[in-house]
Amino acid sequence: MDKRAKKGGETVEHTVKIRDEIAAYLLKHHLSINQFAINSGIHSGTLSRVMKGHQALAMNHLTRVTRGMGLPEDYFYSKYVDECLYDSAPTWRRLRPFLLQCAALSRLDCIERVVQNLLDNLLYAPLLFEIAEELFEQKDWQAAALIYENVGASEKYQHSERLALCQYRLFLINLGDDPQKNLIAATLCEGYVGRLDEVNQLDALRQLANTYFSLHEWQKVMELVEEMLRVATNLYELHRESDRKPNNKQGHKRPLYAYILSALLLRSSVLEECGEYKSALEIIPLYMEFSWIREDNEEARKIKAQYTEWGTANTYLYRLMDGQIEVLDEYVEYISTRENEIFTALFKIVQAANLYKWNVDHVLTRFAAYIPYRKYSSIFGERNRLMLNDHHAQFRSELATYYLSRKRYKGDDVTMQGVDLSAKIDSEHNVIRGTISVDFEISISDIPKSG
Repeated sequence: MDKRAKKGGETVEHTVKIRDEIAAYLLKHHLSINQFAINSGIHSGTLSRVMKGHQALAMNHLTRVTRGMGLPEDYFYSKYVDECLYDSAPTWRRLRPFLLQCAALSRLDCIERVVQNLLDNLLYAPLLFEIAEELFEQKDWQAAALIYENVGASEKYQHSERLALCQYRLFLINLGDDPQKNLIAATLCEGYVGRLDEVNQLDALRQLANTYFSLHEWQKVMELVEEMLRVATNLYELHRESDRKPNNKQGHKRPLYAYILSALLLRSSVLEECGEYKSALEIIPLYMEFSWIREDNEEARKIKAQYTEWGTANTYLYRLMDGQIEVLDEYVEYISTRENEIFTALFKIVQAANLYKWNVDHVLTRFAAYIPYRKYSSIFGERNRLMLNDHHAQFRSELATYYLSRKRYKGDDVTMQGVDLSAKIDSEHNVIRGTISVDFEISISDIPKSG
């Protein structure tokens, strides 16, 4: 409880300190300082100085005191903020471990109070940013985002690289399953990409391109792909000529040549999505030809093998999407031994079947186990979640179209999973127009043979 008294015409606050509560606990339980020091694991001399107000309470001492009193670990955190910020000059040696522990216990309220107070002095901005980076690596998204937001706000007029990094990290944290929110996050981040260092710039361009790809913003994807190709090519040539490594202690997440290959792969994928299959086929040799890559280590060999596999699969795929049904069986056999490629192939085969009125029942039967949602990976890690989710949504629609257009299913083969009814007012015609969307679960364990 706070007590207020008048002194010299001013109101002076007498706040109950943590040491006051310790003293009350000792009195209530008839404990001496030495006894409690033994119980809590703190040196008696240290505890005595804390109780007399001659020494600040360190974070590790606070943890031991709280545990010794049998209280929740964060019981004194709000008071500790006051004591760190107002009762003595802030010291990073106390605040850094406190902020990390607040993050671990989800005490975002305490983090926000400390961060906002410290940022009155911009000398703390780099220190707080380092903590945000540490929390980001630990996937402690909420605490990291809170610090990034405050550090970014404090530097909004500085046009600094740190500000750009804050915005890029917030973009990554804010990506989710809501397309509209992803669009907003991507739009906010895009303007800062040019200020990022070379390491993060390429990753940001790749992440933004993947995000816009999931949103079907093909022109925007192409713009980002061309920029990624330009930046990666220039950096690769620069590093080749100077034989220097990237100017970043972390290094690129991927080799520079892998960003060039990725940009070319994305370029062909956009052309395919736009129905320009012959143009997409022309791009494939560009990411299957590796004579320009000077690296010849195990990583380079794996990456080359991966792009060779993708290029071969995409050659079949783009020919199939161009209406060349003669490659279907060969394509199916090719992907049958490449588990991570089966879903993409299945999705595209059904899409082509709907486009050209083909019968692909035998393919669906063979790969029925790959129809439910699952995660897929490559040598670069898991596939981009947003793009995978988008492909699954499209696949469900294509599969429903394939079955329903043939009207060869039995009653037990189709189960309605959900109905979504939406309506909007058409002001031009002064009517209400409605849309009904139906999700079906279709059993393909016993597909009727074609008549």
